[in-house]
Order: sequence, then C-alpha cells, then structure tokens
Amino acid sequence: MSDAPIERALVIAAHPDDIDFGAAGTVAMWTDAGIEVSYCLVTDGDAGGFDDAVPRSEIGSIRRAEQTAAAKVVGVETLIFLGYPDGRVEATMELRRDLSRVIRQARPQRVLQPSPDRILKRMYPSHPDHLAVGVAALAAVYPDSRNPYAHPELLEEGWVAHSVDEVWLMAHPSPDHLVDVTDAVERKIEALLCHESQHQDPAGVRERVRGWMGVTAESAGWPPGRFAEAFFTIDAR
Repeated sequence: MSDAPIERALVIAAHPDDIDFGAAGTVAMWTDAGIEVSYCLVTDGDAGGFDDAVPRSEIGSIRRAEQTAAAKVVGVETLIFLGYPDGRVEATMELRRDLSRVIRQARPQRVLQPSPDRILKRMYPSHPDHLAVGVAALAAVYPDSRNPYAHPELLEEGWVAHSVDEVWLMAHPSPDHLVDVTDAVERKIEALLCHESQHQDPAGVRERVRGWMGVTAESAGWPPGRFAEAFFTIDAR
C-alpha cells in the first residue's frame, strides 16, 4: 500500500445501508482525519423495506433520504446515486462506464467497495447486487478509469483518466486488514439507525452491531471492549 497521505476516498456500494453496515466506523475515522470521503450508491434500494403500506414508488426516495442522513453522521456530504434497479444489478459495460465516470469525477486515491468474492459461510454479505457491483467497481478502477481510451464518451464529457492507488474490499471472505473503530462505534450505530425503513427491530441494532464488531476485534487478539471493521486491501498502483 502507498505511504503517501490519503486526501480523497470514494466508497461504492450497491444499496443504501451497505456502507453503514460494512464501513461506517472506518469512514468516520477517515473524515475525522481530514480525508474527503464521497459515496456512490448504485441503486436506491427500491426493493427493500418491510412496510406494505408504503407504495413501492416511494421507497427509493425514502432510502435516498435515509442514506443522506446516515452519511452526515459520519462526516460525508457528497453522495451520488446511479439509480440502477435494486435486485437486478449486473456487471455490465454500462455500469463499468458509470462507475468510471464517478471515479474520474471524485479522483480518489482510495476506493472502498464490495468484494466480488462470495462468503459461503454467511449469505447476507454476498447479495448478488453486492457481487456484481464488486466486479464492476474493480474493473472501473482497473483498467477503465485510468485508461483514457476506455469509454471515450467520458473524455467527450470532460472527465480525464484517473488512477486509483488502493482498493479496500468490504465483506471479503479472507480479510487482511482491521480498522479499530472503537472511538466511532456509536456514530456507526447512529448512522445505521437512520435507515428506519429497514429495521424491524431497531432496539436490537446496537447490541448486534457491537457484537459483530467485538468478535472481529477479538479474532485478531485485541482485548475485550475494542471494536473493528475488516477489509481486504489491494495495491492498485
């Protein structure tokens, strides 16, 4: 990984709340350190939720608002929603182009994104949309966003090529890097609770999240009372 300071980071996810489950504590630590973080959500999460009284046509706007509020909790003001249909994401050339555009716009040194590799021991982190976004985002990092001749329409729009230095993968089956988010755990939980339409048991969110992150920290031999988020890191230079 690069020793150069990180000034800008881009977090790419399939659905609203993915970032908050997987990386909100880490994002809070980054923004506290002065890193400019932006989010790119591929879908509006329009297939999510549990309230049948809310028209499906309204879910996307509700979830955008929830994600915008959650982002503010951890210091993120810039969000881009691509509007792909929830539950039907594929790693198409169109998605690669759209993610390459966002990378060229944000010009991050670091991209945090879903893993393209399925976790077979737990189904939920490996939603097909997550895997598809993982594949497309990695292709956008390399080779698309750095190749001026890939997606020539982006140059026509004025977005010049940009090379990302490093990639962090959420929900990877073999993480190799832990971030101590003990000082940010309450903000992570607050961000998660902003997604009101997604919680059937909001009172249990705090206990579950602290439990998950405590186990992650203990797996690395950290003492009780510490909390961690785990990633697989890639040198993309």
